Formats: sequence, C-alpha cells, structure tokens
Amino acid sequence: MCGIVGYIGKQKVVPLLVNGLKRLEYRGYDSAGIAVIGKDGLQLRRCVGKLRNLEGSIRLHPLKGAYGIGHTRWATHGRPSEENAHPHVDCKGETVVVHNGIIENYLELKKELAKKGHKFITETDTEVIAHLIEDHFRGNLEEAVREGFPRLKGAYALAIISTVDPNKIIAMKNGPPVVIGVGKEEYFIASDIPAFLHHTRDVIFLNDGELAVVTPDGVRVSTLKGDSVTKKPQRMTWDPIMAEKSGFKHFMLKEIYEQPRAVRDTIMGRASLDKGRVYLDQISIPPEELKSIEKVYIVACGTSWHAACVGKFMIEQLSKLPAEVDYGSEFRYRKPLVGSHTLTIVITQSGETADTLAALREARKKGSRVITICNVLGSMATRESDGVVYTHAGPEIGVASTKAFTSQLTALILLSLYLAQVRGTISQDECRYYIEQLNKIPHKIEQVLSKNAEIENLARQFYRTTDFLYLGRGPNYPIALEGALKLKEISYIHAEGYPAGEMKHGPIALIDGNMPVVALVAKDQVYEKMISNIEEVKARDGIVIAFAEEGDKEIEKKADHIFFIPSTIDLLKPILLAVPLQLLAYHIAVRRGCDVDQPRNLAKSVTVE
Repeated sequence: MCGIVGYIGKQKVVPLLVNGLKRLEYRGYDSAGIAVIGKDGLQLRRCVGKLRNLEGSIRLHPLKGAYGIGHTRWATHGRPSEENAHPHVDCKGETVVVHNGIIENYLELKKELAKKGHKFITETDTEVIAHLIEDHFRGNLEEAVREGFPRLKGAYALAIISTVDPNKIIAMKNGPPVVIGVGKEEYFIASDIPAFLHHTRDVIFLNDGELAVVTPDGVRVSTLKGDSVTKKPQRMTWDPIMAEKSGFKHFMLKEIYEQPRAVRDTIMGRASLDKGRVYLDQISIPPEELKSIEKVYIVACGTSWHAACVGKFMIEQLSKLPAEVDYGSEFRYRKPLVGSHTLTIVITQSGETADTLAALREARKKGSRVITICNVLGSMATRESDGVVYTHAGPEIGVASTKAFTSQLTALILLSLYLAQVRGTISQDECRYYIEQLNKIPHKIEQVLSKNAEIENLARQFYRTTDFLYLGRGPNYPIALEGALKLKEISYIHAEGYPAGEMKHGPIALIDGNMPVVALVAKDQVYEKMISNIEEVKARDGIVIAFAEEGDKEIEKKADHIFFIPSTIDLLKPILLAVPLQLLAYHIAVRRGCDVDQPRNLAKSVTVE
C-alpha cells in the first residue's frame, strides 16, 4: 500500500517528489517523507499524518538536492511515527531506502547485523535493507545490492540512493509494482503511473527480480544476477482521468482487478508461515480477556453485512465461539444482550457509516469490547474501538464495493485465526496450513480474472433478463446474497439471494424457462445437496449458471453454463466465488448502459441514519 517516487533530472526535485506523492495519495498512508542528495549532501524530511504536514515541514526547513526519493507509508511493522516513516538510512547516513512491501526474515537479519555493530533506531523491517546494503558496500551501490539482496525473503518494491555512489537511483521489485518514466534528460520512478504522467507518457515496467540503475544518462535494467535485460519504453495514451483508472473504463472494473493486490496487502505482515501464527498488533485487548469471551456479535451494513455472515462461519469453526450477525441499523433498537462477556466486531469500509457507529457505541456502552475491520486509517470507528484490523484495499471509488469486500473476508479469516490461537482452539500446524492456503488466494484471484472473457460472454446472453435467483449453501450463501446485491445495485435487475435448501419453501414457484438461477457449487460437505437443488431447478425448466470448482465433472452434466474457479479450502472459497459474480454484474450493467460507478439513488458511505 505504500507509495514510492523518485526523480533524477534537471527540474527542481523537491516539489516534483511532493507532487508525485500527492498523485499516489489514493494508496492510503499514515506518514510521508523525502530524501534528496546534492551539493550539501543528504537531506531528509519525514512527518506523521497527511502530506500537508510534510509540506509544512519543508516550508519551515527547506531542502535542496539534485535528485531524490520519496515515500508514503501505511504501517506494517512499527507504529506510525516520524522515526518509523520512510526514507530510512544506514548507520553512516549514506545509503537511503524507500520500500513498499514486507521483509519476512527481517528479525533474523536484524539480529545478525546488530552483532556486527549496526545500530537500529526504528521498529520497521525496511531499516534492515539500508543496513544490509551498508554491510556489503565496497564503493559501488549496484554491487552492494546484488550481494545483499539474495538474503531477503518477502515482497518488496524499492528505490535506493547513496551519497558515496552519487547521481544514480537503484530500483528493484519482487511483488509490488515499480514503473520508470522516461523523459527528456530526466527519469522518474514510482509505484504507479499517475505519479509522473503529467511529465512523461513513456514508461518502463519492471518485472520481478529485475534491477534498474537510473542515472541522468539513462536507464539500465538487469537481473539480480547481473544479466542484461532489454527494456523498451511503452507509450501510455491515457489522459489524467484514465490514469486515475489505470486505463480501465470504470473505477469498478479497476477495483475488481486490484483484488489480488488488495488481498495480498491485507495479509502482508500479519501471518508467519515459519511460526504458524497470526499477528494483529493493533488489537490491544489482553489475551486473557479474549479467552474469557463467551459470544461474538458481528455488526455491519450492506456488503459489509454479507462479509459478516461469512465471518460467522469462520469464527465459529476456528475459535469455537458462537457468533451472531446483526444489521447496524437494527442492533441498538433490539436491546442486544451484549456485555463484558461478549466481543463485538464491527465491519465498515469507510469507518463512518452512521448505523454501524451507533451499534459500536451501543456495544461499548454495555461493556463489550469492540474490534473494527475498516479500510480508512483514523476514521471514527477505528478511533472508538479497542482494536483494529485494517483492510489495505486502498480507496474504493466505485459505489458498489468489490475489493473492500474481499479484503474484509481476508481480514475476517485472519481475525478468526488470531482468536483461535489466543483461545487455544487451533494448533500451530493447523494455523500454518490456513496461512499457506490464504497466501495462495491472490494468485488464484488472478486466475479467475484471466477468464474475464467467459463472464463477458455470459453477460451478453443474459443482460436483457428481468429477474435472477442466486443460490448458495453454508459460507457461500452470503456470497449468493452479495452477488444478487451487486446485480441489483448497478444493473437495476431484480435479483434475490437464497439459501439453496430454502428454495423449495417459496422461491421455487418463480422458476420457469426464463429464470436464470446462479448456483454456487462448492466441493464441500453439502455438495450433493447442492446438486439436488440444481436438479430441482432443471426439473422446472430453469436455466442454471453454475460457479463451480475446477475438476468437478458432475456439474458438467447438470448446468447450462459453468464457470470454474480454482480449488481451495472451504472457508476461503467465498473470496474466490465473489470475484466472478462482481464481473457478471459489471458486464451486464455495462451492456444495459447503466452508470456503473455511480448507480442511481446510492452513495458510497451512508453517514446518516
């Protein structure tokens, strides 16, 4: 989620870096800083909070340089503070680093480097990188990076400068994006194209494992082993508005495609495969108190309520705590039986939803501890809670929630595992297995997105339909609700989500040859029952659109249309099933000529009752 910028050229570097960071504000951040090198050596400014705080510091204490790097931080290791803000420097104040990502083995490296005499002053994993380079530095920055970086484990995008090997910026990536803008006798480095699009449209994209040396004379790219890589700049044809959308037609589609990154960032820094543990550092409730909890209430509105319904399955299965799900708008009016023996979890993308805030305050008034799952740093809900699990989805512009939803599901599985390990209801090996499977989900979402054309074809066949029925069972039933909601929200088609087992208690009367039934078919303990429900639909001439797991041969005999998702464990299937349903709603809405990003009568955040 962090933002990186870098510049080397003839323009004034400080305003250019600050403006570049402003264009990356959408990524979210809790602190910011820049470092420049010039005639006066290295100069550094860092501030907690918004960029205006950094701008104020620069006005009071100006700095000058010929080139430099900048950063906006969303904390993973270490609380938001000026000390923990980037850029970070080595012991000698010569090597400077900005970093997006996480170094998984930083504690091991930190201990090793500390024994060699390196002095650490921050709580971050990034500082290790600066000291690692220093440890290998023999006069050439590029060679120091090549020697030291095989030691790093994790995901990272980096920009590095040094006072003792001047007039160059080293850029690298392994996971998070790095793009290089090629101008006329000037070069830009950034996490995303909007940071420099007003200066150049010629872009070089780095691949994983590639290292770029950027100087006033050009860009040289190679592998970490030193093999040369030929890179030709690509010409971007975006206008500024398209740049904000990264070339996508709508914000909603862009945000659907951002889900692998959003889920990955939500996991990052919180789950250790080596130790088989989940770390949620922003929950301040003592473990002994969590062990005494007897019941969990999960409270939310809209799409977040559907996430809460999935969360109920996660919490009950893993932590063995009974969980109840409430609408924020209903919670306080029914006099809920919350107290010191209960834990209340509120889920809100914005952190400002009026009904959810009212429920949070009602729970606290009655003595319940509250944990908030939220996407907005410092929002009202996060300030009034005993703990926060941030979803690092980044700003969501489209009114219909997509990446925020799957990030909430990711946060819920992490919270469920955390509660389970605190309460001793899951072993270290079991937790490690869940973490291993969760780490695979971003790639599996990418696999789903790669089959977007199949969903477009479905939309082409059904966009004139007036009614849909969505069916699911177990933790996938809330995804049926969410799929139906997405279709209603943006295409204005009537759609209902139903537990498949309840179909015969009413909705079956609606089924005929004109009624598409979207069936979510997971290979789980109720698979056979779901197949029976599909057969009931087919017996009444209904049209079955099945979303099933790869390798399911039985469904091929039953459904009219099938979309396969990759296989995963039961509690993670809702994340994968949500994505094609978002795409289906999107493509149907586009074909119907609807305003996808701003559907009628809806607002992004409902801040009034």
